[in-house]
Amino acid sequence: MIENEISEIVFSAGMKIHRTLGIGLYENVYEECLVYELKNRGLNVESQKNIDIEYEELKISKAFRVDLLVENKLIIEIKAVQEINDYHFFHLLNYLRITNIKLGMILNFHSMLFKNGVKRVVNKL
Repeated sequence: MIENEISEIVFSAGMKIHRTLGIGLYENVYEECLVYELKNRGLNVESQKNIDIEYEELKISKAFRVDLLVENKLIIEIKAVQEINDYHFFHLLNYLRITNIKLGMILNFHSMLFKNGVKRVVNKL
């Protein structure tokens, strides 16, 4: 399955969760629901995945943690904030660059319209 196909499934699952639960909950609630939905749709999902990095000869274990890693091809960052800003975008872009993953998504469940709270971030896709 390619990245765009995975992202369509993620969007659909996120939309379902947003319609059912609405806005105003903590990020961890949306995260657990999204893991549940994606696994029910047959996807491999790792939640709160620690990532190791290397800097020259130095290996740093647990250098950062991604909210969700789907099929080892898509990083998802879940937010429940008033708006997604440049910091969120560059934060995810850096994760993609370091892991050499091509696609990431920011899902902001605090947006009144779910589609307005979704941001795709691309790394050499």
